[in-house]
Amino acid sequence: MQSKTIVVGYDGSEPAALAVRWAAKEATRRKVPLHLVHCTLWPLLTKNLGPVPGIKDSGLQHAAENTLQEGVDHASQAAPEVEVLTSLLPGSPSVHLARISAGQEMLVLGSRGLGGFLGLLIGSVSLEMAATASCPVAVIKPGEDPDGPVVVAVDDPGSTAALEDACTAAAAVARLVIIHVRTVPAGYRLVRGPVDPGAAAEALLDSAVAKAREMAPGLAVERRLLTDSSVPRAIVHASRGARLTVVGIKGHGLITGSIGSTAHAVLHHAQGPVLVSRRLPAAKAAHES
Repeated sequence: MQSKTIVVGYDGSEPAALAVRWAAKEATRRKVPLHLVHCTLWPLLTKNLGPVPGIKDSGLQHAAENTLQEGVDHASQAAPEVEVLTSLLPGSPSVHLARISAGQEMLVLGSRGLGGFLGLLIGSVSLEMAATASCPVAVIKPGEDPDGPVVVAVDDPGSTAALEDACTAAAAVARLVIIHVRTVPAGYRLVRGPVDPGAAAEALLDSAVAKAREMAPGLAVERRLLTDSSVPRAIVHASRGARLTVVGIKGHGLITGSIGSTAHAVLHHAQGPVLVSRRLPAAKAAHES
């Protein structure tokens, strides 16, 4: 069977270059190929892609090929041993990246670029892929601590996708911090009564720690129970000093492809890379297996 790849989009911007370098190192750690994709809209707008007569190394096609090679150079410099596959494709990056990354190890994108000015703190394509892709999506932002732990937020004992992705990512650094946020309305304080309000939260964390140790024996696992009136704010604060912050998705909102308000807020405001755990729908995954 062909091994899965880490797919990364590159458009020549510095945020995309940061994503390529991060993805190349991650591909090396996981011993999988890196698939670097550059999309160009020019073939959809004009047929005049060739060089300008009399001007060496000119033309839109040549410029696109140079951009692709630039991405390869970023990858090779960051991780000389990484195997790099490339695709230069005409059309929308959101369409091609969704297709190529489906069922792959991970899709990696920069926090800006690939979507122009339509995005706010996160580029529009990065946000769209985080909400619709059929594989885990990493959005790379400045602020990563290479020596920091992988931080994962858990809120549902029945959901293991985020925990599984976090264990895989933490295998290289051997440190995982599992957090759960217990919400308390602003102005309230916790009062211990006949029934401990934190018992369920503690049990959820204990279950997550046990699952993590089962998934990744030997991994150093730390647990933190946080209390805040805002779940996203608590996760953002916990992301400081992390190598990677992993969040799951809800996807049950009114908008098709919604990632949920917590993941959306963390993507925008967390420091450093954020991984949104996504999977192929169960029926499709069974069909492709």
